[in-house]
Amino acid sequence: MKKILSMLSLVALMGLAATPVSYAEETVTETITVEETVAPEAAPAAEAPAAAPAEAAPAAAEAAPTLDVGNTAFMIVATVLVILMTIPGLALFYGGLVRQKNMLSVLMQVFVVFSMISVLWAAYGYSMAFSEGNMIVGGLSKAFLAGITPDSLSGSIPEYVFLTFQLTFAAITPGLIVGGFAERMKFSAVLLFAALWVTFAYIPIAHMVWGGGYLAELGAKDFAGGTVVHINAGVAALVGAIMLGKRIGYGKEAMPPHNLVMTMIGASLLWVGWFGFNVGSELAADATAGMVLINTQLATAAAVLGWIFAEWLFRGKPSMLGAASGAVAGLVAITPACGFIGPMGSIILGFTASFISLWGVTKLKSALGYDDSLDVFGVHGLAGIWGAVGTGVLMAPGLGGVGYAEGVTMGGQVTTQIIAVVVTLIWTGIVSVILYKVVDAVVGLRVSEEYEREGLDTTEHGERAYSL
Repeated sequence: MKKILSMLSLVALMGLAATPVSYAEETVTETITVEETVAPEAAPAAEAPAAAPAEAAPAAAEAAPTLDVGNTAFMIVATVLVILMTIPGLALFYGGLVRQKNMLSVLMQVFVVFSMISVLWAAYGYSMAFSEGNMIVGGLSKAFLAGITPDSLSGSIPEYVFLTFQLTFAAITPGLIVGGFAERMKFSAVLLFAALWVTFAYIPIAHMVWGGGYLAELGAKDFAGGTVVHINAGVAALVGAIMLGKRIGYGKEAMPPHNLVMTMIGASLLWVGWFGFNVGSELAADATAGMVLINTQLATAAAVLGWIFAEWLFRGKPSMLGAASGAVAGLVAITPACGFIGPMGSIILGFTASFISLWGVTKLKSALGYDDSLDVFGVHGLAGIWGAVGTGVLMAPGLGGVGYAEGVTMGGQVTTQIIAVVVTLIWTGIVSVILYKVVDAVVGLRVSEEYEREGLDTTEHGERAYSL
């Protein structure tokens, strides 16, 4: 426990280089029912029998929001893209990185966790994240989707579409955590931890950032999930790696990825699906969505080049694993910033994120001696922190960004971002420690040494990934 608290302290200090970002325009979702009749369009001026009173103009401006079919179609596609980046994208990316005997176990964990959280989101997750509540968590007014109908709107899209889009974010985040304790955690423990963690860690952070809670009120900027998804998952994975301990043979036996082709395919699906993740967070097919599109592409491409350049420079050879890891680091770093910075800023953010993450998965991991199996903290945690902090700097108009709110300076925004990162680190760190202990007491965290040596595919699921 002492070692874990020391590690969390170090992580919190590292948060003083980070920034979470809250998508300020998406606070508590208000349910609006589509009117059965729509006011007819105004007749041409030439046909008007008399001039309308001057007071009529403001009334038209206050008309209730109506369904936009273009935005709705756009958001349905974005939602499907995020599902693609999780299953099969994340599952294949992780599956290729583990040893052959544990391939199916990782696929199962990602696949089933995604399914389970989908159901929990409809039961209470959406309500607690996006309905009115306090500064930390929402209420249960929309539990089991009470009061939501096909005619309910969230802005210009059906509320069913909005809540499904947000469902995919909630479902992929615990899937990311799986990489921290891969190859040694019981399947039952994975499911129990994921359900509890989404309830007590993900939902409060989502409400604080996107649901009108504390961090939203503070003015933190997180366009698509730097704090809510990536820092959140990275910290939970780090805590899990420490509490479960190292894999048998770690540091003594070679544990290379068993299928880098599969990892590359998974990374490519992540890249494609991430456009739904980031661009969809605009919730409309507009000019900002176009800016998010180019920012996401450039940051990712720059991070690929940065990672392989660093490998070439320090190791003598660029690797496919490095290119795939760089892509993910770039995607993570641009996630909180994509709607607030310009294209050139995106290149800078992605390129620098690759160096930070490479340092995290090599030097930092080695120095601290933890076994984060698939480097969730080194990539998602550190790149998420850097992306959050970088947002506060690169959103300056002089650097091509969209600028700050009235009265806010670069220093003030960076300070706000740091506060949001530190809140996420502390909240998730403490909650994760407690939940791992609860799960350990209920079902036990780790498989037996015999099961671990044989592999989780056969011992946990009675199957093999390959029959050769």
